[in-house]
Amino acid sequence: MESSYGDVVANPKYMRPVIPALAALAWGEPRRRRYWEQEFIHALIIVDRGWSTPQEMTGSWAGAMGHTQWMPEVWLRVGVDYDRDGRVSPFGAPDDALAGTARYLIERGRYRRDEPWGCEVRIPSGRERLADRSTWRTFAKWHDLGITRADGAAFRRPGDRARFALPVRGGPGFLIGQNFSALMGYNPAFSYALAVAHLADRLRGSGPLVQQFPGGERAPTLAEVQEIQRRLTALGFDTGGTDGRVGGTTNQAVRAFQRAVGMRPADGYAGLAVLARLRQAA
Repeated sequence: MESSYGDVVANPKYMRPVIPALAALAWGEPRRRRYWEQEFIHALIIVDRGWSTPQEMTGSWAGAMGHTQWMPEVWLRVGVDYDRDGRVSPFGAPDDALAGTARYLIERGRYRRDEPWGCEVRIPSGRERLADRSTWRTFAKWHDLGITRADGAAFRRPGDRARFALPVRGGPGFLIGQNFSALMGYNPAFSYALAVAHLADRLRGSGPLVQQFPGGERAPTLAEVQEIQRRLTALGFDTGGTDGRVGGTTNQAVRAFQRAVGMRPADGYAGLAVLARLRQAA
């Protein structure tokens, strides 16, 4: 997810040389100058160790690189030479990137083996006020307060502790444990951590969320995304290709189309509502 499933790694239009980018930030960003200086030095140490070359080290404008978008400090201090080739690398085969990210979640996020991240829950009327994201209670105690799993199953580990979160009023609620906090240690956005946790559940065979977010819709299929891209291109909105990958160019094309036809919000989301409007336009 950090690299849009590899798109930013494989697509050179998203990549830029990291060392000059970090040097520019260290020189021109006074608010966080010391941070950028340290990341610049970390990048040079990586080259000095022979783990990479300046030519290979391409990434985002802020210096994040590879499959899971490591900053140089993470690469240097938390990376793992899992494939035992004598260097640590977030590029190429994903062995080192996945192993280093696992180490990051364990050491810096305090991830706990065999403990679930949490679960989707149903909220009785009047209990929304309990969703403060800060009060820790056991799953058993939350059950006593009327908070139950959305799928109707029993809590698997009732003695574990969790917090109660309601991202959007009228949408699904979640009990989130320490392993959810570990994910937010990697990226502090709640929606990001929820997406990672839910994707992991789906990979294990679980179903979609029981309750939809307000205004939500199911995710489009690959064929539907490709149709969106084809129809946008035919109308003169450049998507940069029709491969079914939704990158920045497709987002911009969707946003331009939404504005042109008066769709609100013009958020650039290549979803089913946009596809329906494109079919109408045809």
